[in-house]
Order: sequence, then C-alpha cells, then structure tokens
Amino acid sequence: MRLQPDGIAPLYSLDTVGESAPPPGSPPVYAEQATGNGAQVLAHRHGYPAPQTPAVERFADLGEPTSLGSDRSSGIEKVTTQDEKSDGVEADVDEVGELEPDNNGQEIVLETANDFAQRLISLDDDPTMPIHTFRMWFTGIGLAVFASVLGMLFQFRPQVLNVSPLFLQLIAYMMGRFFEVVIPGPGSRFHTGGRIWNWLNPGPFNLKEHVAAQIMSNTASIAATACFVFASDDLFYNITINPGNAIFTLLASQLIGYGFAGMFRSFLVYPTVMLYPQNLIYVNLFDVLHRGRGEMLQGKRLRFFWYVTAGVFVYEWFPEWIAPLLGSFNIVCLSARHSDWVTYIFGGAEANEGMGLLGFGVDWANITSRPFYYPLSTQISNYVGWAVNYVLLPAIFATNVWKSKNFPFISQNLFFEDGTIYNQTLILTPDLSLNKTALAIYGAPWQSGSTVIYNLGINLSIGATIVHVALWHGRELYDAFVDNFIKRVPIDDVHYRKMAVYREVPLWWYAAITLASFVMAMVCCYTEKSSLPWWALIVALIVAILILPFYGAMYAISAVQLVITNLFQILGAALVPGSSQANMYFELYSSQAVQQASGMLSDLKLGQYTKLPPRSTFAVQMAGTVVGALLNYVIMQDVVNKQRTILLNNEGTRVWSGQQVQSYNANAVLWGALGKEIYGPKGPYFIVPLGLVIGLALPVLPWLLYKRYRWSWLPLINTAVLAYNIGDLAGGTNGYINTWIVIGLTSHFYIRRYRAGWFRKYNYLLGAAIDGGSQIFVFIFSFALGGAGGVQVNFPFWALNPDGNADYCKVTGQEAS
Repeated sequence: MRLQPDGIAPLYSLDTVGESAPPPGSPPVYAEQATGNGAQVLAHRHGYPAPQTPAVERFADLGEPTSLGSDRSSGIEKVTTQDEKSDGVEADVDEVGELEPDNNGQEIVLETANDFAQRLISLDDDPTMPIHTFRMWFTGIGLAVFASVLGMLFQFRPQVLNVSPLFLQLIAYMMGRFFEVVIPGPGSRFHTGGRIWNWLNPGPFNLKEHVAAQIMSNTASIAATACFVFASDDLFYNITINPGNAIFTLLASQLIGYGFAGMFRSFLVYPTVMLYPQNLIYVNLFDVLHRGRGEMLQGKRLRFFWYVTAGVFVYEWFPEWIAPLLGSFNIVCLSARHSDWVTYIFGGAEANEGMGLLGFGVDWANITSRPFYYPLSTQISNYVGWAVNYVLLPAIFATNVWKSKNFPFISQNLFFEDGTIYNQTLILTPDLSLNKTALAIYGAPWQSGSTVIYNLGINLSIGATIVHVALWHGRELYDAFVDNFIKRVPIDDVHYRKMAVYREVPLWWYAAITLASFVMAMVCCYTEKSSLPWWALIVALIVAILILPFYGAMYAISAVQLVITNLFQILGAALVPGSSQANMYFELYSSQAVQQASGMLSDLKLGQYTKLPPRSTFAVQMAGTVVGALLNYVIMQDVVNKQRTILLNNEGTRVWSGQQVQSYNANAVLWGALGKEIYGPKGPYFIVPLGLVIGLALPVLPWLLYKRYRWSWLPLINTAVLAYNIGDLAGGTNGYINTWIVIGLTSHFYIRRYRAGWFRKYNYLLGAAIDGGSQIFVFIFSFALGGAGGVQVNFPFWALNPDGNADYCKVTGQEAS
C-alpha cells in the first residue's frame, strides 16, 4: 500500500518523497536482516523487522551476551556481545541515523512521515513486559481521579487550568518510581515471589506501565461537555437532570466517540502517514526515561531533559510574575505609549490587548512545545494566516464593516448597536426561548469585527479541511480502506507490523460500544426533555461519522485539532430553529463525538508507537473515560448546588466564576434561539455560515497549480490551517507570536536540515522539557500565588512589571473584555 502519493510530501518538501519503502540500495531503518554474531545489534541499528519471539530467544544467534539493557526492567535496547566488547562497540538506539549518511557523509534529513516514524521511534519491544500491575492501575486511576476532579473544578474558577498530558506523564513516572522503591521487589527478602508479589512489584517501573497509566489519566482529564449542558439546564432553564439520566448521558456522549475511533482506526491510526506529530514529544520522553539508561548518550539525553525542565521552571517565575515584560516586549509600544492604534496592532501582553505585531516575548507557558513538533507545512500555514490578521482586522475596523467602530477592536462580548454590553435575557422568554416581540424592541446583538472574522475563519477551515484531505491525502485514506476491508492485506507500517504479536481489539467491540451509546443517547434525549427530536440525533451522529475521517486525518497529519463546533451549531440551528436547549444537545452528540474520537485515535497511535498491546490500550481508555465522566458529574453537581448565586453573577468572585457555563449557554442561545436573525440570509453575519461553502473551494486552486506546475512550495500551504488562523489573533495574548515563529523555523527548517543528528536526538526532548517545566510551574504558581487556591498575590510594580499593560502599550479598556 502506498503511504504517500507520488510527488507529495505532507510534512516538509518534495525533495525526498516517495513510497513507504526506502530508496534502492539503502536498508530500511529498524529492520532485521543481518545474521550471525552481532546480528541483533546491526538489526537494531538498521531497523529490520525483529523476529516476533520472546526476549530471550531473540539473542539465540548472538553468542554469549554480556549485558542487556533498554527499558530498566526487561526491554532490549542496548546489546554488547563478546565480539563487540573487545572492539569497544556498543549498540545504541541513537546511533541509528548516523549509520546511514547521505552522499555527503551527513545524517539523512527527516522529510516524510515515513522518516519520522522509522528514525525517531524505537521498534524495540519485549512482549513479556508486565503491564497490568498494581502500581499501574493505582497510578492510572489515581491520576484519572486527580485530573478529572481538577479539570472540572477549574471550569468554575476565574482562572481555568487544564491538566497537561505531559504534566500527567511526569507525575505518573514519579509515582511509578515511588512504588518501585517502597513495595518490596525481586531481590528483596520480603518479596517471596508468586502472582501477588509480582503483581504488586514485578521489578523496575517499565515503559508500558507508564504509557498505560498516562493514557488512562489523560483520557479522564478533559472536562466532559455534557456537564456544561447539565449546568446550563440547572442554572438557566430550571431543569434538574435526574442523576441516572445524567450519568447515562455522560457515558453515551463520551463513549460514542470512542466507538467511532475504533471503527476508523484502520486508516486513521495504522498507516504511517497518520503520524500524530504531537505524540513524538511523549514518545521521546518515554524513551529517555525508560530505554538504555546505562548508555552514555541516553544518559546525556536524560540529563539534558531534567536540566532544561528545571531551568524553565525557575525562569517562568519571571515572565509570569516578577517581570511580565519578558513575556511580551515591543519597541513600538515603548516608543508610542498613547495611541489606540499602536495598542491594537502592536500590543499583545494582555488578553484582548492587540495583535502583537513585531513583539517578542519568551514565556514558555504561552509558547509551549508546539513549534518543536508542528510540521513545517503547518507552521508556514500558521504564519501566513497570522499575516492576514495584521491586514484584515485593522481594515475591518477602520472601514467600519459591521459597525465595528462601535465596539472594541478585540472583544468576545455581545453588544447593543451603541456599543453597550448586550443583555440577552431581555429577548428571551422564561424558558429561554426567543421572544420575538422583545427582539423587535431591543434588536439583535452585535459582535466585534474581529470576532466575526474569527468565526468566519473557523468555518472556512471546516470546509477547506474536507477538500484539502480529499485532494492531497485521499489516496492514502482510500488505499488504507481498500487494503484493510477489501483486499485484507497487512498495512505497510513498521510499527503496525511489530504489533502483530498482540491480540487486536475486535471491530465488534467498538460497534457494540457505539450501539449501546446510541441507545442510551436516544432514551436520555426523551427522558431529559432535551427538545432534540429523535431524527435530529440520528442526523447529528451521521454527520459526525462523515466528518471524522477528514477531521481526524487533518489532526493526524498537521497536528492541528481544528474547532468543529460551529458546523454542528449551524446545522442544529437549521434543523431545530429557535431552541437553545436542542442546540446544546445536538452539539453534544456531534461535535463532542468527533473531538472525543480524535483524541482517542491519538492515544491509539501512542499505543502503537510504544508497543502497548491494543487490548491494554482499550482497557485503560475505557477506565479513564468512565472514571472521568462520573467524577466530572459529581464535582459539577456539587459546585452548582453550593455556588448557584455566584455562578449566575456576571462578575463572580476571586474563587468561583460562572464564565465558562455562561459562555457555553450564550453560544447555544446565539445559534439556537437567534441563529436565523443573526446568521440567516437577512442577518448581518450571513458571511459566517457561508464560510462553510467558500472554504470548500480554497484548496482547489493550490492543488490545480501544483498538478500543473509542480511548484515544490505549494504542498507546504495547508489552506485549512491557513484559514483557521485568519482571525486567530482576535483574542488572548499575542506578544509571543514572533518568538514562536523564530523557534519554529529554527527547529524545523534550520536544525532539521543542517543539524539533523541534533534534531533527531534532542528537538522533541527539548519540547517535552519546556512543556514539563512550564506546566509544573503553572500548577504550583496557580495554587500558591495565582488565585487558584483563593488568594492572589501580585508582585510589586517596577520597570519590568508596570502598572498597566505589561508591554507599556496604552490601556484602551478592551483588555480582557
């Protein structure tokens, strides 16, 4: 099966594209063809498929091995034979690429998905490695409880805190090592052997235990959308959901996406082109924490990770608290402190301040690891989209399109035409349906021009995603589908082939989950009085199934998880007009299913990369989903019952805030109750839903130009990602954008091309360390000084922490509006 179409490089350039097989004359990476003494060493370096036998048997032809190392327990990464010992040669996973130089003697540059999958990710595996141990389940469930409780709790705080997967990965490692030490293990006089002791502590905490615990906790960490529906019903509609109905709705909405993921895994997980670049960060960290700890280079990488993590943690106290100017420095703001336009265009230190043109800031909590793993095509498309912001948003404001001058340059609020904040309760009946008489009196709400462009960009990207994937990657999807379901031939991916030793999860398991979830959803829609007709639920699920291959492929290839909510809010408003209640449930069972499925697909790919058996991945995903859903509901119900008055208040307190659920309900009202009046053909913002249709045409011209002229730069333009970003600067803090660009180009253009060895060994590890250090800081700071614990402590004002906007731009009054 062809994993990449002729002449198309989905990640970087067209110079080294082709089939999944390597060029003639060069051995594929991580295959095993050598024989005789030292064969395993050469196989490990060059990557020939290892024999699917237990670890001990894999060394039968090596002579007498003197040391085995890799994962600290029983994996096999470094092998030193008697012959090699005398020659002073050691096998090292990090020497792989160096043994296959190009014609100039330099390490081969990573270009295609095949290169990244084979040269960055180890094929080493030990099928006998224990997974379902006490410490794995205790760590996984414990962190799932922690992540789900904290994740939902912070949806009702002024400062929303999301639990980072990499933060959970580090905590899981620390907990696993703790249990390794405190529970008597093999070699201890207390460890008497047998099934119980081996379940409690079979030896050093291994890679597969770590991966399983991390997937379980990460699955539980994302706040369930259904809880926002329940909170909105309770707070704004006076509808109290029966606990039984609520739990079944939660499970149905969470698991139906999981069922979809399993049914699409054959062409959204298994093929090499479905790279999921964000997983390269996690895989590199797993690798350095567990594989080859006795090797010199691996030890160097491990020290590199911890040094950078510690350095970032210490540094983050400055841009986040002591010296915020470091997070967003702009010479233009310092030169012209009294101009609104300067703030709009160059400001970016505060939320909703400006677009951050020419600003530079080093705040790793904002930069994150994305520039280290986003493919160059994604990064360039981002840059072009951001450049459009700098022209389009000021032009819309200056020409007063949609009466933009009446409203702040950047704001997400709804307004009356005179610029005052819109009170949506004035046009709603007591049951929050539309009061047309009141609407005629007060008028429909208005939005800032920047918000309109933001929503337009999202809709353009949805349409462009479908056509872009069909034109540029349709062949891979089609081939994977045909090979798996019609020809029944094995998928040509080195990691997928290595998984053949494990039992696969039958398709009917996922089909059963989907069917059970559908039945629960159908019953609950009626028992909860959701206002969503049965046929609308079916339409929601059908559209979700149809959009998932395109949305999932875009996420897998570009690493960008596009916002899909607008599509289903528009469709829900068209099918069931005038009902915000129905719109919430329609969006819940469609958008949530697609987003949940894409996250599950990413986890399945992580399991494939780390050789976690599919049924183990299935078990921990299910456990994390159920634990997370149940605890989300318990926390949501407790907060809503105890803090009702505060959650209904626009301001909230320094401890509690209803901003998230208020915003969720407002969007439902905007699309459900007011969709026709605002976004219909006679509404002021008809261009926004029309963007779905316009977006379908965006990828066609670049594709036709490429087919005609074969310009090598055209595949680097992803029109879906570009369109998604044309309004991306219409909110949040933007002072670090240019730093992001410099880091991304340095990483994926200069270092990848001209320092290929360093890129392969350290690039993704550097991204993991930056995320690790910044996320540990954010967690500690949020509770200690940032107000998450109820007390906010501000650092005294000084030159690098001015009273006002941190970048010294003029305070316009729109900040955080």
